[in-house]
Amino acid sequence: MRVVVTGAGGHIGRHVAAELMGRGHEVVPVDRSVPGGSRDPNDLAPWHVGDVRDAGFMSALLARTRPDALAHLAAIPRPTLGSPLEVFATNTEATFVALETAGDAGLARVVLASSTSALGTVFPVATAAPVSPLYAPVDEDHPFLGSDPYALSKQVDEATAATMQRRHGYGVVALRIPNTGPMDAQIARAAAVRADPATLANELWAYLDIRDAARAFALALERDLTGCHVINVMAPDTNAAVPTVDLLARFHPATRMRRPIEDREVPFDLTRARDLLGFEAEHLLPTPRG
Repeated sequence: MRVVVTGAGGHIGRHVAAELMGRGHEVVPVDRSVPGGSRDPNDLAPWHVGDVRDAGFMSALLARTRPDALAHLAAIPRPTLGSPLEVFATNTEATFVALETAGDAGLARVVLASSTSALGTVFPVATAAPVSPLYAPVDEDHPFLGSDPYALSKQVDEATAATMQRRHGYGVVALRIPNTGPMDAQIARAAAVRADPATLANELWAYLDIRDAARAFALALERDLTGCHVINVMAPDTNAAVPTVDLLARFHPATRMRRPIEDREVPFDLTRARDLLGFEAEHLLPTPRG
């Protein structure tokens, strides 16, 4: 396929682009600037520089490149990287424009980056009490608990995806990914959690190696899925060293257990990832000792 990748110069976007090329797809990279100046480390070329919120830019790009699919990752990735309005408006407008122009151009498949932040526990506002899920394992139908503009933007993005699927008829997948990075960074975060499990209690101790994230995006594009699907994608274990039920009892005592959670199993439901994408994370943290 020929795939437009928005945010192709970003933390995850460049890995998604490289994974797609490695699987034989042609990538059309889009970002507001070319990473590293004139050339990107992934040797993606030619770059298409522009703002995804610009409908004229996106429409012209899609008409010129005639892609088959869209991977949409362009966004402000944290609520602290702009004013509340800037974070919310930038993310939701970019998603609306990208998905609307993709539909107008006749694309068949769309995948977009959502986040476990869409649950609402990850970035509670400073004045709010810590937020706990109502139940665990947390599935994709869990009610929204958020109070920050980034979480709200991801909730709206998912609603936009469902609306655009009905509007244009393409297949669309929204991947809810947790903290994502290379394994050395995940090992460092796990060490911090071992020292103090409260460190990442708001993230429910979920993680994802960036190589697995890239593969999940590729699978979401390659699978012949119809309709709109929101899918949890993460490692099957936590970045903590103690059993998950003990962590939940300590930091989220009001959370109701829907079923037994074994050992260090991540407290998210991964059924859709396995059943719809055939995805299981391959790059896991070393088993903690002691």
